Formats: sequence, C-alpha cells, structure tokens
Amino acid sequence: MAMALLRSKLQVQALIRRAETNGAFALVRKSGDEDAGSILVIVNTLDGMGALLGQTRDEDFNRVWEYLCQPESKYEQIEEILQRRLSSDPDLWLVEVEDRKGRHFLVEQVL
Repeated sequence: MAMALLRSKLQVQALIRRAETNGAFALVRKSGDEDAGSILVIVNTLDGMGALLGQTRDEDFNRVWEYLCQPESKYEQIEEILQRRLSSDPDLWLVEVEDRKGRHFLVEQVL
C-alpha cells in the first residue's frame, strides 16, 4: 500500500535499481508525469519475446500490475500495444527491463 503513495518517478527509479542489483539491465524509454503518470514495464528476454505489464487497481483500490501481453509474447506485438497506449496517454512512463530469465522486478502483486 505504501508503494501506491510514491511518485511515479520514484517508483521507476526503484524498479531500475532492483533490476540492476539483480543482474538485469533496465532503462527508461519514455519519461512521463513525475508525480502521477502511469507506468508500463516491458520485460525483454532478448530472444524476440517478452511481456508487457501495466498498472491497475484491484477491487480494494490497491495498486497492482496486470499483464497486457503475457510472457513469451512476440516483441512486435508488445510494440504495437505500446504505440497505441503511448499515443493516448502522454503522461505515461515506459520502462524496459532486459532479462533473459524474464523477471519483472515489480514488488506489488501481479495479476
């Protein structure tokens, strides 16, 4: 619940630090609104496949993550969905995690 109160920029910085501390590479592909921008996370497994996760709220309004593209989706499919989301939400953050193991490094629940 405390994570839901953090500014978007801080959440992104923490995610990148967790990824890099665990031997993965992560970067911000697009910066969004520093305080309240939604965050999308691409997990790139470096084999033409990956996953896409986005923030949502559960039935109790807690911040959770959901798969917009399931693991082992084709990277082209992920990019198509990204382009649609980015064109409709200019405040969106986009973080890409490169990890051959497919780890996302998110601490909140993933649905």
